[in-house]
Amino acid sequence: MKLVIAGSRPLSGVVKVAGAKNAALKIMAASLLAGGVCRLSNVPRITDVDTMLGVLRGLGARVDVRPDGSTMSIDPSGVDRCEPPEELVKEMRASIQVMGPLLARLGYVRARQPGGCNIGPRPIDLHLKGFAALGAKITEERGYVSVRAEKLKGAEILLDIPSVGATENIMMAACLAEGTTVIRNAAREPEIVDQQNFLNRLGARIRGAGTDTIRIEGVKSLGATDYAVIPDRIEAGTFMVACAMTGGVARIENVIVEHVQALIAKLREAGAEVVEGDSYVVVRGPRRLRAVSIRTLPYPGFPTDMQPQFVAAMSVACGTSIVTETIFPNRFRYTEELRRMGANVRVEGRVAIVQGVMALSGAHVEAPDLRGGAALILGALVSEGTTEIAGVHHVDRGYEDLPGKLVKLGAAIERVTASERQVG
Repeated sequence: MKLVIAGSRPLSGVVKVAGAKNAALKIMAASLLAGGVCRLSNVPRITDVDTMLGVLRGLGARVDVRPDGSTMSIDPSGVDRCEPPEELVKEMRASIQVMGPLLARLGYVRARQPGGCNIGPRPIDLHLKGFAALGAKITEERGYVSVRAEKLKGAEILLDIPSVGATENIMMAACLAEGTTVIRNAAREPEIVDQQNFLNRLGARIRGAGTDTIRIEGVKSLGATDYAVIPDRIEAGTFMVACAMTGGVARIENVIVEHVQALIAKLREAGAEVVEGDSYVVVRGPRRLRAVSIRTLPYPGFPTDMQPQFVAAMSVACGTSIVTETIFPNRFRYTEELRRMGANVRVEGRVAIVQGVMALSGAHVEAPDLRGGAALILGALVSEGTTEIAGVHHVDRGYEDLPGKLVKLGAAIERVTASERQVG
């Protein structure tokens, strides 16, 4: 499957952001802790959600998805398997988030080391360190991890770095532990706050999510709830950057504006106009953006998941940008493909030097990962001529029909199979 994109068209109109990928997947995993049926809404219709559905069903949960695809019910009462399906764990890193709930529920979990986008080392050492602090015994062999605990007990846990995944996994495991658990140097991302809110709706006693210290008072059991997932701040940011770099004007709806403040600040610095509403932003791009430099940081800093899209914008900005990636060292792989489109990007370790050019040129490129694929789509929007992008399955993992939504904003995008004849 490929995307064929005719560039040089400003975006305009209204687009609605879907539910947050990184919140939905973790909340789906957390539903394994529930004592009844959980009904989730505003779930994004993406392939990573389909993969997580497969993981839950493989563990014995009953999952029903409504025809709209964004609402589902999860009944974990039949969960009796301790090992998530290997082929799905290899496919998606977020599948490892079922470890905490299974450990708390069943006392044992065995899983393969997870897969996902190749953007740099992402070991699960901190997850395991947290489980061990709660009293679990860890065994690692031949690419598998086994975690066993007769009874989890609350503990003080200091994370070496504010890992999002480790914070979430430990928080879920600690919900049913005996006593109080304190996670220090916890990640502060909005998706962790959303998971706390979901777990507390089930009857957990958690406070502090959104700060660097989270306290969990263990309870004996949890109930059930209905819950709506927060909007996806990375999808919102992708549309904001797309509009700004094409010189268009668009209203992006279903946005928690507080979650995109770091991006808003940089877009304004680059010369875009951003109007903030209660649950929307309006972005108006200038004739040409000004070059600005960014440094990715944990929330509330500039998000690493927006770095590739911002580099795409800076590749056609006026001036030179310095982009420093502090989270994932392999996240610049997509720049090789941007250079095929005429971008002037030089990577030196964790730093990319981006010299803006007047326009990119259509080319045949391939998405190396999820956010890199989004960056190539954005680059194609400002390219002269036609761009063909292969590897679209990476983009479908985390965006709910990104090409279709861009078409509604005026982009010229066609999704074709490799065997179809493509017309420029």
